[in-house]
Amino acid sequence: MTQTITRNTPRTDIRPAWRWTAALILPIGPAAVALLRFLLPYDTVDDVPTITQKIVGNLDRSSLVIWLAYVGFLTLVPAVYFVARLTRRRVPWLTAVAMLLLVPGYLSLPWTASSDLFTWSAGTAGLDPATITRAADVTHGSMNLAGVVFVVGHVLGTILLGIAMWRSRVGGRWAALAVAVSQPIHFVAAIVVSSHTLDLIGWGLQAVGFAAVGWAILRMSNDEWQPLP
Repeated sequence: MTQTITRNTPRTDIRPAWRWTAALILPIGPAAVALLRFLLPYDTVDDVPTITQKIVGNLDRSSLVIWLAYVGFLTLVPAVYFVARLTRRRVPWLTAVAMLLLVPGYLSLPWTASSDLFTWSAGTAGLDPATITRAADVTHGSMNLAGVVFVVGHVLGTILLGIAMWRSRVGGRWAALAVAVSQPIHFVAAIVVSSHTLDLIGWGLQAVGFAAVGWAILRMSNDEWQPLP
């Protein structure tokens, strides 16, 4: 008679590392974009020739802006995912709508920012601004669509996510309010009054609100964060 002995191999609990990862990532994207918007060498409402002149005239500063944009591209979607993991427990439908707006919006951001990268590359290569402007002024239809998806998605989506935070009491009511008003402030700063300082405040409020969610995650038990099956 053959006897089979089954041994239970203990598994490493990665939930503490997962919570720390979430807490660290949460504020990075909004903070990077806040600094980007403050350092941006041009105003959002400038025409293409003016934008080209300002980027070419500030290549080092524009390079830093591009690096900050890349940091934002990598971290914004994971950040809203971590917030949604918590808010969906109490407000699943509101969270779902917010994510349906935010994720496509953030994923469209690199497409909308590609013109700045092109202008910086052409300026660094020594092309004259008039030639760069002619090329940059010719945009593909997908870039125009990406711009609409980004603006509508990240403004409305962040408002809804802030409301979801408020209703689910994630991160505190003040953090929910900070997130909810952050992108309306950004929209006013970018389109209405062209204030880089106000833009810094708007995106900075989202970074602070997300940091509060990160702190709440760190204070959770592992089972609160992710119950074991």
